[in-house]
Amino acid sequence: MARLRDALAGPGLAAIAEFKRRSPSAGDINAFASPAQHAQAYERGGAAAMSVLVDERFAGTWDDLRAARAATELPLLAKGFFSTPDHLRTACEAGADAALLILRDLDDATAAALMTAAAELDLDTLVEAHDARELDRAVRLGADPIGLNARDLGTFAIDRRAQLGLVARAPQDRIVIAESAVHSRAQAAAAELAGADAVLVGTALMRSPDPEATLRDLLGRPLVKVCGLTREEDVAAAAEAGADLLGFVLAQESPRRAAEVLPVPDTTLSVAVLVGEHEENGADLTQLYARENGHRARDAVLLRDGTPVAEVLDLPWGEQDEGHWGRAAGAGGRVMLAGRLAADNVREAIERVRPWAVDASSRLERGPGVKDHDAVRAYVEAAR
Repeated sequence: MARLRDALAGPGLAAIAEFKRRSPSAGDINAFASPAQHAQAYERGGAAAMSVLVDERFAGTWDDLRAARAATELPLLAKGFFSTPDHLRTACEAGADAALLILRDLDDATAAALMTAAAELDLDTLVEAHDARELDRAVRLGADPIGLNARDLGTFAIDRRAQLGLVARAPQDRIVIAESAVHSRAQAAAAELAGADAVLVGTALMRSPDPEATLRDLLGRPLVKVCGLTREEDVAAAAEAGADLLGFVLAQESPRRAAEVLPVPDTTLSVAVLVGEHEENGADLTQLYARENGHRARDAVLLRDGTPVAEVLDLPWGEQDEGHWGRAAGAGGRVMLAGRLAADNVREAIERVRPWAVDASSRLERGPGVKDHDAVRAYVEAAR
């Protein structure tokens, strides 16, 4: 039936929303949570599927899965440390549409036998890998979907950069899920830009007083970028206001030139803005403009590790263009819309263009490279 896979295969970034009362790494998270209430909130919030921990180490039971099944039509993923066909039969009988298989705990022969047994039960399998070797094993086994976990289950340490590297090297013909440690829109977007079809989100939703709103916000678009940052206090103000992307102009000729890419909170992504040639800069993303007639070109490309992931559509250098939003609305793929945006016009721009991200700089300033914090807050609030 491939119900889980199909639910994650649509356009845009999908989410598997997880139900767990505790974890070995974080301890108690939400000890008295209701799986039925969370299932309904997740469905309203836009989840593509729901994951339910049934292992006692997570204070989970099979009854949690049964309660979720009675409350939602979402595809359900049973999560536990499954190693026998009996585990899979129990999952199926409790209402699961898919079951987790953790390659760290299974050799190839056992994993293959469990995948076959699951198929006979009309049950999807999410095969989980933690490193490059396990990813290669998952690919050879024909796993689809594949989960790539940022958390080392031995040490519980998070290595998000290593996870994104695995996501980027996974075959594009498989459904890929970035698992663990997703707490913000920017972290979800980082997985999306690396090539993930979905993210699995648990702790952030279980700790939220309003999981429906938290999930909707995490999946919401457009992302909001504040650019032309030169000072640490402005970085902090933009992040506190809720900006997802923080931009640093490294082009020599810009009056907003930053000496370097400043540190940003791990709930955001840094963007280096360059004109001319691409160069290493330490940022999560690079916004690269060609150089034309001594100035930057009108439009740019957004790069992740040198690979184009979005198009930046801007105004002509120093000019206005009444058709700018209409041109942007007709573009395909991910579009970051830039060009004289601020609180007074960004909502109209979003409604007309439906961009993946919006980018503002000069109209949020008291002077070149010095942000007006009230203007930044108003812009981010209007955009989100």
